[in-house]
Amino acid sequence: MVVNLRGRDFISTQEWSREELEAVLKLAFDLKAKQRQRIPHRLLEGRTLYMLFYNSSLRTRNSFQTGIFQLGGQGIYLTPKSVYAPALKGEEIAYKTERISDVARVLSRYGDAIAIRIYGEPVQWIYGKGDRIVREFAHWASIPVINMEDDVYHPNQAMADLMTVMEYKGRLEGKKVVVSWAYSAGVKPVAVPQSAVLIFTRFGADVTLAHPRGLELHPDIIEMAKDNADRYGGSFEISYDMDEAFEGADVVYPKSWGSLEFMPPKVPEVDERGMIDLMNKHKDWITTQEKLDRAKGDVIYLHCLPADRGMEVTDDVIDGPHSVVFDEAENRLHVQKAIMAYVMGGV
Repeated sequence: MVVNLRGRDFISTQEWSREELEAVLKLAFDLKAKQRQRIPHRLLEGRTLYMLFYNSSLRTRNSFQTGIFQLGGQGIYLTPKSVYAPALKGEEIAYKTERISDVARVLSRYGDAIAIRIYGEPVQWIYGKGDRIVREFAHWASIPVINMEDDVYHPNQAMADLMTVMEYKGRLEGKKVVVSWAYSAGVKPVAVPQSAVLIFTRFGADVTLAHPRGLELHPDIIEMAKDNADRYGGSFEISYDMDEAFEGADVVYPKSWGSLEFMPPKVPEVDERGMIDLMNKHKDWITTQEKLDRAKGDVIYLHCLPADRGMEVTDDVIDGPHSVVFDEAENRLHVQKAIMAYVMGGV
């Protein structure tokens, strides 16, 4: 199937068809092979990507900036402090901010795509505000907008996760994939697990979401995951026992996330102390070799990184033979190159 994604925004995987996502994966595998063989693949010669980071980054910034360079273009790194901070209507501050509608239209006259990363403190942990800002850029921009992670979705990470699992396991039908909460002493967004359950149910896996009570994902995401499972022939269930969830798993993806019960709009302002108190009750939700032994003998361990070693996972697991976290990190580069090539008109 020939797909045309030129000019399309990439905000969540749910907004692209499975055929479109498969086309991206096919190109990502091809670009990975070319990169390994040092075969030039300058599909975006002379194109410019603006990368607006409200949050710090290692993998996301470097994989996007390296990727656009390898495709023949340039990536320009922006932060709210380096420009007049983009603001929603009604939140402007004179001579310190600039309305998003203006920023988006100006950058559209200069470049070929805008990528944005925003969640957590920059949006006062108000769930959904980061996603709203990304979509406000998309509304006003005449060039594609790529979501580099907001407080609802992390679609590029999900595509790298999927690519990695396909490399090791082939098709996902009949495979048990466990997306599990893991302990951390810090508060993290829900975008990664939400995008993970959506992408794996989209490709027919039998997905188990495991977490302690009080750390539920957003109900809308759960309904979408259930709908995906019904449509694509897999299954989706929720477990409140990490050990039980790991039984017979082909893939485990344990990472920490915060509780939406302690974030606006559920509460007037974020209650980090309350969240940490809740999470501290579940320090036993750590991926150890003993837990991994409950899974299949050829199980693979995923993590988006950075991982809190000694809290989320033990060293012998993340550095052990079942860990594919560095393949997963590398695949961020390849899937993002494929996404950029498609939406920026390189294919």
